[in-house]
Amino acid sequence: MPVITIDGVAYEVQQGQNLLESCLSLGLDLPYFCWHPAMGSIGACRQCALVQYQNAEDTRGRIVMGCMTPVTDGAIFSLAGDKARHFREAIVESLMLNHPHDCPVCAEGGECHLQDMTVMVGHRDRHYRGRKNTHRNQYLGPLINHEMNRCITCYRCTRYYRDYAGGTDLAAMAAHDHIYFGRHQEGVLQSEFAGNLVEVCPTGVFTDKTLVHDYTRKWDLQSAPSVCVGCGVGCNTLPGERYGRLKRVHNRFNADVNGYFLCDRGRFGAGFVNSENALSYPGLREADGRYRALDHHDALHRMAESCARGKLAGIGSPRTSVEANFLLRELVGSQNYAPGFSDAEQLLVNLALELQQQSPAVIPDISTIESADAVLVLGEDVTNTAPRIALALRQSVRNKAYELAADLKLETWQDAAIRNLAQDQRSPLFIAAVADTPLDEVALQRLSLAPDAIAALGRAVADSIRGNTPATLAAPLDTLARDIAAALGAAKRPLVISGTGCASAPVMCAAQAVANALVDSGKQAMLCLCVPEANSLGQAMLAGPQAPDLEQLGKRAASGELDTLVVLENDLYRRGSRARINALLEAFSQVIVLDGLDNDTTSAATLALPAASFAESEGTLVSLEGRAQRYFPVFQPRDERRPSWVWLLACMKELEQPQAHALHHFDDITRACAAQVPALAGITAAAPDLHYLNLGVKIPRQPPRYSGRTAMRANISVHEPKQREDEETALAFTMEGLNRNQPAALLPWVWSPGWNSNQSVQKFQTHPGGPLKGGTAGVRLLHPGAQHSNGPTQGQQPGPLNDADDSQNPQDGRWQLVPRQRIFGSDELSALSPAIAELAGPGYIEINAVDAAALGVTPGAGVHVGDGLATLEVRVNDTVAAGCAGFSIGLAGTDNLIPLAVVTLSRAEGWRPRPQIIARDRGTGPGGTHV
Repeated sequence: MPVITIDGVAYEVQQGQNLLESCLSLGLDLPYFCWHPAMGSIGACRQCALVQYQNAEDTRGRIVMGCMTPVTDGAIFSLAGDKARHFREAIVESLMLNHPHDCPVCAEGGECHLQDMTVMVGHRDRHYRGRKNTHRNQYLGPLINHEMNRCITCYRCTRYYRDYAGGTDLAAMAAHDHIYFGRHQEGVLQSEFAGNLVEVCPTGVFTDKTLVHDYTRKWDLQSAPSVCVGCGVGCNTLPGERYGRLKRVHNRFNADVNGYFLCDRGRFGAGFVNSENALSYPGLREADGRYRALDHHDALHRMAESCARGKLAGIGSPRTSVEANFLLRELVGSQNYAPGFSDAEQLLVNLALELQQQSPAVIPDISTIESADAVLVLGEDVTNTAPRIALALRQSVRNKAYELAADLKLETWQDAAIRNLAQDQRSPLFIAAVADTPLDEVALQRLSLAPDAIAALGRAVADSIRGNTPATLAAPLDTLARDIAAALGAAKRPLVISGTGCASAPVMCAAQAVANALVDSGKQAMLCLCVPEANSLGQAMLAGPQAPDLEQLGKRAASGELDTLVVLENDLYRRGSRARINALLEAFSQVIVLDGLDNDTTSAATLALPAASFAESEGTLVSLEGRAQRYFPVFQPRDERRPSWVWLLACMKELEQPQAHALHHFDDITRACAAQVPALAGITAAAPDLHYLNLGVKIPRQPPRYSGRTAMRANISVHEPKQREDEETALAFTMEGLNRNQPAALLPWVWSPGWNSNQSVQKFQTHPGGPLKGGTAGVRLLHPGAQHSNGPTQGQQPGPLNDADDSQNPQDGRWQLVPRQRIFGSDELSALSPAIAELAGPGYIEINAVDAAALGVTPGAGVHVGDGLATLEVRVNDTVAAGCAGFSIGLAGTDNLIPLAVVTLSRAEGWRPRPQIIARDRGTGPGGTHV
């Protein structure tokens, strides 16, 4: 390792780092703006200046930029000397020439990297007395607020947005001291990851609009480590609360999962926690159909009374914790417990779990996905089903550039040089999907195929890798299958991605077949199967393949075998057609629903109990990679709301069930679940239990600068009451305690003296960009199987694989419905957040131009789907496979549509589309037309 000297002190540093990284790793405070650990160096801001000396006799030295200077053995630098210090102070002063004096009213104030660096360099007095340049701000949509006058032209925003996230509609315009960072015209930012500008920007140019409209100073936010509930990826988050309202969600660094970035669904999709439709009190339905409010004692008594005399069944939820689902299964019995998927989705999620358990391929995390040097995506629109994986794939295609850089001995942090060297050269990414995807722009090739044709292509690729004669395919697909097999076979770290997104079991089986073939050929292959919800995989592990589905429970209830149903945080009307769910609920004489939000299922309940949201309760979720992660309550639930596990455990104790006798705390439930469910045996290691103390004290949710604890209650009393104690976790609802060197799963906020912004995370890392000092949060439950096969064994046999040409031809005016996931609207909870709802819009049907002409419809017209299933607006998209009709699953009007069903489409005469603006819909390529 090289040894360098800084201000007369010798330090051993990591080979390959730049000087700025080395200084920060050593704990030395060297200011910077343009550099970011995930994006490398460009030397734009000139803030990280040091003086480098040729040798010990050199007394003059020369100014160098820390982020652009590689460390070499024997190098001598000065950080604190007058020359370097005065240079850095002059740079800050020049950056501040046009910066407004608005820190007290700036939304970034108190958490501003510019403030920190200005104080760090010692700049205080301004000498410039001329006019400041001012700019007009732009409307950038409901998520991001724009204040261009605060810009210091560090270029972080465009480097992230364009180079890292792949966006095209944000750029640096003009020149000299008139540079403007924005869109060519006002409008919604198109990238699904635009919200990261809030954390990437070191000043207040881009801020969280949802926070700005419900503002609280950042240092007054109470926060706790949490996990995003928007999809199955399991990104780590830091929700912040004040006055009993969730104010914002920030990224929580996890080197193996989400790194520094979230998708916009995860960042802005938690607004449902503050919804006016949140349930605050239990409700009992009276004879006239209206609900009467109860207190929690009366509600619990009535719940226990119904359960005691009834023949119980339970429906769990893939969007709530393992522990709550486990208690429900214990309450009703495993044979009467359904995991809460739709009937088709239950088979698919079970299949995803089985395929990963059986395959010897590596199940990758996000950081491993970024290392893939050849990728095949089968049937999955990853940007809309597992967005953070899509961002990782955008980094994986750059591995070709890094290979070229390694040949020239360029370090990976030399970002501008590497991009200039590689130009348009990328690692191969192949996508076979039912229509276009946002990743098409970085793919080597994308095909539009019907689901059965995608499966046929995947199996042909697997056969080609094994050296077998592939199944008969049309000539273009046959050639392409061989090309894909050759590219994967030539890679060092090939990756195959599929999932439940296109609702096809054969496609998932084909993906596993490709990964298995690569492993058998000696490759370190990876297999990633996406699942829809935050705890989908956990539910499959808990319930097992033999668990009844909704249809089976309904039949047993209709026969009189069951009469009381308990539904756990699940709007069943999203799991099937309205007629089927009505029939299911009507088959039970008593329906008890635990949920945090009023919805159609709670409206059908005889007893509704208010369940606390993820921000008000604790739990364990299992992500799509099989990583069990713990989330913790950010604040106490209000009114009569209780965590679901509290309601269920209290009911079991009321019923004097023997398994409840040993359960006193949340951690007892986790341990009981781990003991009884072999697949979940490792979940106790996801986070320390409630007895953990950090040097004898708990970990504070409130940062050291937290203020106003008395003022918050001044309308009630001027006396500050004792802070409520958290008896279930190692965290405290106070600012007293120690937030340092604890396990990463218990990190509630990042802050360090002199580092008030989110850049302070480097103080908690082993080195900038590296893992946290407390390790990686969560524990992996899935490991590659010792034995593998090319197909499922749980009774989920794939149907016959049609020839690719035949499967794409519409027959007799019938189309195959294929789900088109939308990042904004397809997920149940985030769609209830006002900012996300503004971007969602109503449901629609997507067909290609040839099929539209055959139907006699144009963009914006209406079509009837099937026999009264739905009437939806038409969107014409030439990338949709022939014979397929994509429908916006989860959006309004699509509840009765079943994926892969074959239906008729007919023109809806007199259709009047709803006035709307289709914002942020990047699922249409050059041949598509949107209204």
